[in-house]
Amino acid sequence: MTINRAELADFLRHARERVSPADLGLPVGPRRRTPGLRREEVAQLAAMSADYYVRLEQARGPQPSPPMLAALARALRLTDDERDHLYLLAGHRPPAARATGDQVAPGLLHLLDQLAGTPAQVLSELGDVLAQNDTARALLGGVCTVSEHGRNVVWRWFTDPAVRAGYPVEEHGYLGRLHVADLRAASVRRAEEPAAARLVARLTGASAEFAELWERHEVAVRRRSRLRLVHPVIGPLELDCKVLIDPESDQRLELFTPPPGSAAADRLALLAAAV
Repeated sequence: MTINRAELADFLRHARERVSPADLGLPVGPRRRTPGLRREEVAQLAAMSADYYVRLEQARGPQPSPPMLAALARALRLTDDERDHLYLLAGHRPPAARATGDQVAPGLLHLLDQLAGTPAQVLSELGDVLAQNDTARALLGGVCTVSEHGRNVVWRWFTDPAVRAGYPVEEHGYLGRLHVADLRAASVRRAEEPAAARLVARLTGASAEFAELWERHEVAVRRRSRLRLVHPVIGPLELDCKVLIDPESDQRLELFTPPPGSAAADRLALLAAAV
Protein backbone atom coordinates (compact mmCIF):
# COMPACT_ATOMS: atom_id res chain seq x y z
CA MET A 1 0.00 0.00 0.00
CA THR A 2 1.19 3.51 -0.77
CA ILE A 3 0.48 6.74 1.03
CA ASN A 4 -2.02 9.14 -0.55
CA ARG A 5 -0.52 12.40 0.69
CA ALA A 6 -3.09 14.74 -0.84
CA GLU A 7 -6.10 12.86 0.54
CA LEU A 8 -4.39 12.33 3.90
CA ALA A 9 -3.68 16.06 4.21
CA ASP A 10 -7.26 16.98 3.36
CA PHE A 11 -8.70 14.40 5.75
CA LEU A 12 -6.50 15.56 8.64
CA ARG A 13 -7.45 19.20 8.08
CA HIS A 14 -11.18 18.48 8.04
CA ALA A 15 -10.92 16.16 11.07
CA ARG A 16 -9.00 18.84 13.00
CA GLU A 17 -11.59 21.48 12.19
CA ARG A 18 -14.41 19.27 13.50
CA VAL A 19 -12.97 18.89 17.01
CA SER A 20 -14.22 21.40 19.53
CA PRO A 21 -11.42 22.81 21.73
CA ALA A 22 -13.87 23.01 24.62
CA ASP A 23 -14.40 19.23 24.50
CA LEU A 24 -10.69 18.78 25.20
CA GLY A 25 -10.53 21.38 27.94
CA LEU A 26 -8.70 23.90 25.77
CA PRO A 27 -9.43 27.64 26.08
CA VAL A 28 -11.70 29.18 23.46
CA GLY A 29 -10.70 32.84 23.39
CA PRO A 30 -11.69 35.71 21.08
CA ARG A 31 -8.39 35.43 19.21
CA ARG A 32 -9.12 31.88 18.01
CA ARG A 33 -9.81 32.29 14.29
CA THR A 34 -9.32 28.65 13.33
CA PRO A 35 -12.39 26.39 13.48
CA GLY A 36 -11.71 23.42 15.67
CA LEU A 37 -8.16 22.77 16.84
CA ARG A 38 -4.97 24.51 15.82
CA ARG A 39 -2.26 22.44 14.18
CA GLU A 40 0.00 22.99 17.17
CA GLU A 41 -2.69 21.68 19.50
CA VAL A 42 -3.11 18.49 17.48
CA ALA A 43 0.65 17.99 17.52
CA GLN A 44 0.76 18.45 21.27
CA LEU A 45 -2.12 16.04 21.86
CA ALA A 46 -0.49 13.44 19.60
CA ALA A 47 2.96 13.93 21.19
CA MET A 48 4.66 14.89 17.93
CA SER A 49 6.45 17.98 16.73
CA ALA A 50 4.34 20.78 15.31
CA ASP A 51 6.55 20.89 12.21
CA TYR A 52 5.94 17.19 11.55
CA TYR A 53 2.17 17.61 11.73
CA VAL A 54 2.21 20.76 9.58
CA ARG A 55 4.07 18.88 6.88
CA LEU A 56 1.44 16.13 6.96
CA GLU A 57 -1.32 18.66 6.40
CA GLN A 58 0.68 20.21 3.59
CA ALA A 59 1.03 16.85 1.82
CA ARG A 60 4.81 16.89 2.03
CA GLY A 61 5.58 14.87 5.15
CA PRO A 62 7.04 11.36 5.44
CA GLN A 63 4.82 8.33 5.76
CA PRO A 64 3.58 8.24 9.38
CA SER A 65 4.04 5.01 11.31
CA PRO A 66 1.09 3.02 12.75
CA PRO A 67 1.82 4.24 16.31
CA MET A 68 1.84 7.82 15.00
CA LEU A 69 -1.49 7.23 13.29
CA ALA A 70 -2.95 5.76 16.48
CA ALA A 71 -1.89 8.90 18.35
CA LEU A 72 -3.47 11.13 15.70
CA ALA A 73 -6.70 9.12 15.80
CA ARG A 74 -6.92 9.64 19.56
CA ALA A 75 -6.05 13.33 19.34
CA LEU A 76 -8.67 13.96 16.66
CA ARG A 77 -11.34 11.85 18.38
CA LEU A 78 -11.82 9.69 15.28
CA THR A 79 -14.44 6.96 15.13
CA ASP A 80 -13.29 3.42 14.27
CA ASP A 81 -14.33 3.92 10.64
CA GLU A 82 -12.47 7.24 10.47
CA ARG A 83 -9.42 5.67 12.10
CA ASP A 84 -9.38 2.85 9.53
CA HIS A 85 -9.72 5.41 6.74
CA LEU A 86 -6.76 7.33 8.18
CA TYR A 87 -4.60 4.20 8.16
CA LEU A 88 -5.51 3.37 4.57
CA LEU A 89 -4.76 6.90 3.36
CA ALA A 90 -1.38 6.68 5.09
CA GLY A 91 -0.61 3.40 3.33
CA HIS A 92 -1.05 1.05 6.30
CA ARG A 93 -3.40 -1.80 7.06
CA PRO A 94 -5.98 -0.74 9.68
CA PRO A 95 -5.67 -2.36 13.10
CA ALA A 96 -7.69 -5.48 13.72
CA ALA A 97 -11.05 -5.23 15.44
CA ARG A 98 -10.89 -5.40 19.19
CA ALA A 99 -10.79 -8.97 20.43
CA THR A 100 -14.02 -9.78 22.27
CA GLY A 101 -12.93 -13.04 23.89
CA ASP A 102 -15.63 -15.57 24.72
CA GLN A 103 -18.44 -13.01 24.92
CA VAL A 104 -20.54 -13.39 21.78
CA ALA A 105 -21.41 -10.07 20.13
CA PRO A 106 -25.08 -9.24 20.92
CA GLY A 107 -26.03 -8.81 17.27
CA LEU A 108 -24.65 -12.22 16.33
CA LEU A 109 -26.32 -13.84 19.33
CA HIS A 110 -29.66 -12.35 18.25
CA LEU A 111 -29.24 -13.74 14.74
CA LEU A 112 -28.33 -17.15 16.14
CA ASP A 113 -31.55 -17.19 18.16
CA GLN A 114 -33.61 -16.48 15.03
CA LEU A 115 -32.13 -19.35 13.02
CA ALA A 116 -33.58 -22.34 14.83
CA GLY A 117 -34.08 -24.39 11.64
CA THR A 118 -30.78 -23.45 10.02
CA PRO A 119 -27.48 -24.79 11.35
CA ALA A 120 -25.53 -21.77 12.56
CA GLN A 121 -22.59 -21.13 14.84
CA VAL A 122 -20.47 -18.21 16.01
CA LEU A 123 -16.68 -18.46 15.75
CA SER A 124 -13.85 -16.20 16.78
CA GLU A 125 -11.54 -14.94 14.06
CA LEU A 126 -9.01 -17.64 15.02
CA GLY A 127 -11.65 -20.38 14.71
CA ASP A 128 -12.84 -20.96 18.30
CA VAL A 129 -16.48 -22.10 18.42
CA LEU A 130 -18.21 -19.67 20.78
CA ALA A 131 -21.88 -20.59 20.30
CA GLN A 132 -24.04 -23.02 18.30
CA ASN A 133 -27.75 -23.44 17.85
CA ASP A 134 -29.31 -26.88 18.38
CA THR A 135 -29.38 -27.70 14.67
CA ALA A 136 -25.68 -26.94 14.29
CA ARG A 137 -24.87 -29.18 17.25
CA ALA A 138 -26.92 -31.98 15.69
CA LEU A 139 -25.21 -31.49 12.32
CA LEU A 140 -21.60 -30.81 13.33
CA GLY A 141 -21.39 -32.10 16.87
CA GLY A 142 -21.36 -30.00 20.00
CA VAL A 143 -18.12 -28.56 21.30
CA CYS A 144 -17.75 -28.43 25.06
CA THR A 145 -14.17 -28.29 26.34
CA VAL A 146 -12.02 -26.42 28.78
CA SER A 147 -8.73 -27.05 26.96
CA GLU A 148 -7.14 -24.04 25.30
CA HIS A 149 -7.65 -25.18 21.70
CA GLY A 150 -10.21 -27.96 22.18
CA ARG A 151 -13.02 -26.01 20.55
CA ASN A 152 -10.91 -24.56 17.75
CA VAL A 153 -12.05 -25.85 14.35
CA VAL A 154 -8.54 -25.83 12.88
CA TRP A 155 -7.01 -27.65 15.84
CA ARG A 156 -9.74 -30.28 15.81
CA TRP A 157 -9.45 -30.80 12.06
CA PHE A 158 -5.74 -31.57 12.22
CA THR A 159 -5.66 -33.50 15.53
CA ASP A 160 -8.99 -35.34 15.91
CA PRO A 161 -9.66 -38.16 13.40
CA ALA A 162 -13.31 -38.30 14.50
CA VAL A 163 -13.88 -34.83 13.04
CA ARG A 164 -12.56 -35.88 9.63
CA ALA A 165 -14.75 -38.97 9.66
CA GLY A 166 -17.71 -36.69 9.05
CA TYR A 167 -16.42 -35.70 5.61
CA PRO A 168 -15.62 -37.73 2.47
CA VAL A 169 -11.93 -38.60 2.21
CA GLU A 170 -11.64 -36.82 -1.13
CA GLU A 171 -12.64 -33.56 0.60
CA HIS A 172 -9.93 -33.69 3.26
CA GLY A 173 -7.21 -31.98 1.24
CA TYR A 174 -9.51 -29.15 0.18
CA LEU A 175 -10.81 -28.56 3.70
CA GLY A 176 -7.31 -28.64 5.19
CA ARG A 177 -6.12 -25.94 2.81
CA LEU A 178 -9.29 -23.92 3.52
CA HIS A 179 -8.65 -23.98 7.27
CA VAL A 180 -4.97 -23.11 6.99
CA ALA A 181 -5.42 -20.25 4.49
CA ASP A 182 -8.09 -18.67 6.69
CA LEU A 183 -5.99 -19.08 9.85
CA ARG A 184 -2.96 -17.49 8.17
CA ALA A 185 -5.01 -14.41 7.27
CA ALA A 186 -6.37 -14.19 10.82
CA SER A 187 -2.97 -14.75 12.46
CA VAL A 188 -1.50 -11.78 10.59
CA ARG A 189 -4.37 -9.55 11.69
CA ARG A 190 -3.84 -10.84 15.25
CA ALA A 191 -0.04 -10.79 15.12
CA GLU A 192 0.23 -8.86 18.37
CA GLU A 193 -1.92 -11.35 20.30
CA PRO A 194 -0.17 -14.32 21.98
CA ALA A 195 -3.16 -16.61 21.34
CA ALA A 196 -2.57 -16.59 17.58
CA ALA A 197 1.10 -17.50 17.89
CA ARG A 198 0.35 -20.24 20.44
CA LEU A 199 -2.23 -21.85 18.19
CA VAL A 200 0.05 -21.89 15.16
CA ALA A 201 2.97 -23.23 17.21
CA ARG A 202 0.89 -26.04 18.71
CA LEU A 203 -0.56 -26.99 15.34
CA THR A 204 2.88 -27.04 13.74
CA GLY A 205 4.16 -29.35 16.45
CA ALA A 206 1.12 -31.61 16.44
CA SER A 207 0.51 -32.07 12.71
CA ALA A 208 3.03 -32.55 9.93
CA GLU A 209 0.21 -31.96 7.46
CA PHE A 210 -0.56 -28.58 8.98
CA ALA A 211 3.14 -27.65 9.00
CA GLU A 212 3.44 -28.49 5.32
CA LEU A 213 0.34 -26.49 4.40
CA TRP A 214 1.44 -23.57 6.57
CA GLU A 215 4.70 -23.33 4.64
CA ARG A 216 2.75 -22.78 1.41
CA HIS A 217 1.71 -19.30 2.63
CA GLU A 218 -1.75 -19.58 1.10
CA VAL A 219 -4.04 -16.81 2.35
CA ALA A 220 -7.82 -16.64 1.90
CA VAL A 221 -10.42 -15.26 4.29
CA ARG A 222 -13.22 -17.79 4.39
CA ARG A 223 -16.44 -16.11 3.28
CA ARG A 224 -18.24 -18.96 1.52
CA SER A 225 -17.64 -22.58 0.61
CA ARG A 226 -19.46 -25.73 -0.50
CA LEU A 227 -19.25 -28.60 1.98
CA ARG A 228 -19.97 -32.29 1.57
CA LEU A 229 -20.69 -34.08 4.82
CA VAL A 230 -21.54 -37.65 5.87
CA HIS A 231 -23.94 -37.45 8.81
CA PRO A 232 -24.47 -40.61 10.90
CA VAL A 233 -28.26 -40.14 10.96
CA ILE A 234 -29.37 -38.39 7.76
CA GLY A 235 -26.53 -39.62 5.55
CA PRO A 236 -24.50 -37.69 2.96
CA LEU A 237 -25.50 -34.13 2.14
CA GLU A 238 -24.08 -31.08 0.43
CA LEU A 239 -24.40 -27.66 2.03
CA ASP A 240 -23.40 -24.10 1.29
CA CYS A 241 -21.47 -22.40 4.09
CA LYS A 242 -21.91 -18.64 4.21
CA VAL A 243 -19.78 -16.61 6.62
CA LEU A 244 -21.03 -13.28 7.93
CA ILE A 245 -18.21 -11.25 9.48
CA ASP A 246 -19.03 -8.78 12.26
CA PRO A 247 -16.92 -5.67 11.50
CA GLU A 248 -17.12 -4.49 15.11
CA SER A 249 -15.63 -7.60 16.67
CA ASP A 250 -13.37 -10.51 15.86
CA GLN A 251 -16.32 -12.86 15.44
CA ARG A 252 -18.18 -14.41 12.51
CA LEU A 253 -21.48 -16.20 12.00
CA GLU A 254 -21.43 -19.38 9.90
CA LEU A 255 -24.66 -20.46 8.21
CA PHE A 256 -25.11 -23.89 6.61
CA THR A 257 -27.88 -23.99 3.99
CA PRO A 258 -28.84 -26.55 1.33
CA PRO A 259 -28.46 -25.56 -2.32
CA PRO A 260 -31.89 -24.61 -3.75
CA GLY A 261 -33.88 -27.62 -4.89
CA SER A 262 -31.40 -30.16 -3.54
CA ALA A 263 -32.23 -33.32 -1.60
CA ALA A 264 -30.24 -31.90 1.29
CA ALA A 265 -33.12 -29.54 2.10
CA ASP A 266 -35.45 -32.39 3.12
CA ARG A 267 -32.72 -34.17 5.09
CA LEU A 268 -31.80 -31.00 6.93
CA ALA A 269 -35.46 -30.38 7.74
CA LEU A 270 -35.65 -33.84 9.32
CA LEU A 271 -32.59 -33.09 11.41
CA ALA A 272 -33.98 -29.72 12.53
CA ALA A 273 -37.32 -31.30 13.49
CA ALA A 274 -35.58 -33.89 15.64
CA VAL A 275 -33.77 -31.42 17.90
